[in-house]
Amino acid sequence: MTAKHANLLKIKRVYETPGCDDGARVLVDRLWPRGLKKEKAALHLWLKDVAPSPGLRQWFGHDPSRWQDFRQLYCAELARNSTALDRLAALWRQGPVTLLYAAHDAEHNHARVLADYLTDHLQ
Repeated sequence: MTAKHANLLKIKRVYETPGCDDGARVLVDRLWPRGLKKEKAALHLWLKDVAPSPGLRQWFGHDPSRWQDFRQLYCAELARNSTALDRLAALWRQGPVTLLYAAHDAEHNHARVLADYLTDHLQ
């Protein structure tokens, strides 16, 4: 990956209106977002397998006091998940990618960890 590609990776709540510059829109949640119709999501791909494991997701529970531990544990899961990461990397090589998540907290969510992981490990 080049530095140019790092600028083409975005994070967005899945409930936000799709933008013309989103590129490939990839839902990275294991569960389908509540109340969202598939047509409105305008997804390119729903990549459930890149989301945190159910046990890790439930343990974290979007509790900011667990954020640093969650980041470390999720990165360890990502390191063992080459298949899902390879799919994302292939999309990212082709152009812009927007990672979509449903959580309310824009700072403490797995999509942010995933974007950082991709940027650090695929350049």
